[in-house]
Amino acid sequence: MLANAVIIDAVAAAIRGLGPLVVDPVMIAKSGAPLLAPDAVAALKTKLLPLATVVTPNLHEAGALTGREIKTLEQMKEAARAIRDLGAEYVVVKGGHLESIAADILYDGRNFTEFRAERVETKNTHGTGCIFASAIAAGLAHKRTVQESVAGAKDFVTAAIRAGLAIGKGYGPANPLALLAPANQDQ
Repeated sequence: MLANAVIIDAVAAAIRGLGPLVVDPVMIAKSGAPLLAPDAVAALKTKLLPLATVVTPNLHEAGALTGREIKTLEQMKEAARAIRDLGAEYVVVKGGHLESIAADILYDGRNFTEFRAERVETKNTHGTGCIFASAIAAGLAHKRTVQESVAGAKDFVTAAIRAGLAIGKGYGPANPLALLAPANQDQ
């Protein structure tokens, strides 16, 4: 989370010209509270997104970036087009907050690819956006294509959600170590 424009400017200057960049625009908390100052949203759009190989907004973040409400797959596609117009090479609009399905949309400027997974009913989903973006970055670091990296990240985050940790009384974290656990181990 890059809270203000000064931080975003510093990060953009430091990473310019480096290898593939995955940007998870952490902008809005699960509660709906904004996490970025208003000047940071503008800086994110003009300074960081144009450097991104892949940007991974969820529905709320895609809505904040485009000024549109997003509740359907078609609206996700429209948002992906608009966000790509901000300069990112690829856009993945994450649909984990869709009511009926758990689907993400990848847009490369010409084609859309839909990634679906089972919807896991749990409140232990804290950190899923970070897990997903990090898994894409790991795939790219292993010289996988963006499409292969997103597919792998979708499987990875679904496993992390399935093995989420019920800690405390609120939202628990997804478990990014889920695939390291023995297959029949209790959670």
